Amino acid sequence: MPEKDVEWERLVNDIRNCTRCPLHRFRKKPVPGEGSLDSAVMFLGEAPGRSEDEAGRPFVGAAGRLLNELLNLAGLDRGEVFITNVVKCRPPNNRDPRSEEVAACSVHTNRIIGLVRPRVIVTLGNHAGRYIFERFSKMRWLGIKAMRGRVYRLNVLNDSVVVIATYHPAAALYNPQLKGELEEDFKVLLRRAIKLGSTLKQPTLLDFMGR
Repeated sequence: MPEKDVEWERLVNDIRNCTRCPLHRFRKKPVPGEGSLDSAVMFLGEAPGRSEDEAGRPFVGAAGRLLNELLNLAGLDRGEVFITNVVKCRPPNNRDPRSEEVAACSVHTNRIIGLVRPRVIVTLGNHAGRYIFERFSKMRWLGIKAMRGRVYRLNVLNDSVVVIATYHPAAALYNPQLKGELEEDFKVLLRRAIKLGSTLKQPTLLDFMGR
């Protein structure tokens, strides 16, 4: 078995046995993530919902179906990217993950990022955006409206990574007006980020690149 697969199995086992925060008491199945361990593109969401908790897989409900549509717009197949969340267990009643839960799960999140070593990270939602930008840059997270529409280059775990921030697909299910912005980010910005990610050398911050 390839070394990455062995390490992934260890990581999954650690998540299954994790008691670092109270969320483990409410879950049916932990949701470590899925996809290609050699992927150049990682999607970082917020937390599993009911469907994900039952399946043990990320983005399998309505938000997942929309994510699949968005991936198609970007010319990507779900099997060639990697998808995970900032917390790996479902919060009760689908509430937002708390900062202490995100912090407790960060040991797993960082191990996943370090194992996959993506060239591009797409943050989906405020909690994912805050995680990447405030942990791996000196920027303050100002919210998706202020941060989206740009391509950033950050030093993430000593790797130069292109980062874009956009809405969580679930937000577009509640507010259909956001779907157009999500589609724009995937069709235009993500394609640009992937192209840029293939040429990364030194970690810097890219300025506004237009929509």
